[in-house]
Amino acid sequence: MPLKAAVRSHVWTAGCDHAYLSGRAPGSVSPPPVEADAPAWASAQGAVHAGSQIVEVTLHGTGEGAVVLEDLEVRVAARRKPPAWNVYQMSQGCGGGLTPAAFAVNLDAPRPLARPVAGNDGGDPLPAPAFPLRVSASEPVVLRVEAATTGCDCDWSLDLRWTGPSGSGTLRIDDGGRPLRTSAATGRPVYGYALEQGRWAR
Repeated sequence: MPLKAAVRSHVWTAGCDHAYLSGRAPGSVSPPPVEADAPAWASAQGAVHAGSQIVEVTLHGTGEGAVVLEDLEVRVAARRKPPAWNVYQMSQGCGGGLTPAAFAVNLDAPRPLARPVAGNDGGDPLPAPAFPLRVSASEPVVLRVEAATTGCDCDWSLDLRWTGPSGSGTLRIDDGGRPLRTSAATGRPVYGYALEQGRWAR
C-alpha cells in the first residue's frame, strides 16, 4: 500500500464544541474530557457521537512517487432508530476563528455524498477541497469530513480511491477496523456540565 493514513474520529468543532449520546444517567457520567482524551472518555461512558461527527484523516505517501487521491465515497453499513439516550454537551459554547475547509456528508440521504465545503480563517476564505489531490512522503494531505444526521443511528465508513506508480486501489477509512457511528439526537434531554456544582445539569 503506497498510502499511510492516520484517522482521528473524535475531532471537536474549534477544539471544544461537541456532543455525545450516552444511555447512562447524569450522575454516573464522568465530567467532560479535553478533546485529546475524548476517545477513552466516550468508550468508558458507552457514548456515541450525537448529531454530527468530524473525522480527520492525515495521509502520507510511503514510496518514492506521488499518489493521486481520486475520490471519496461514503458507505452507510446500517441505519437504526436512534437510541433514547441523554445528550451530553462537552462545552457551554466556544468561539473559533477558524472554520476548516471540509467534505460535508448528510448521512440521512439515500446515497450520501462527500460534498466539498469552503472554510474561513478569521475572514479569509479557505477554498473547498477538490479531487484529484496529490500526496507523497514529503507532502501529506489532511482530509476533514463532517457527517451529520437528524434521523438515524448510522454505521458508516469512507472509501478513498487512489492511483499510484504501482497501480490503484481503495483505502477504507473507519474507526480502527469498526464502522464510524453517528446518531441523531433530536428531542433528547440535553445536559451541560455545571463546573461550580461539579455535576451534569439540564
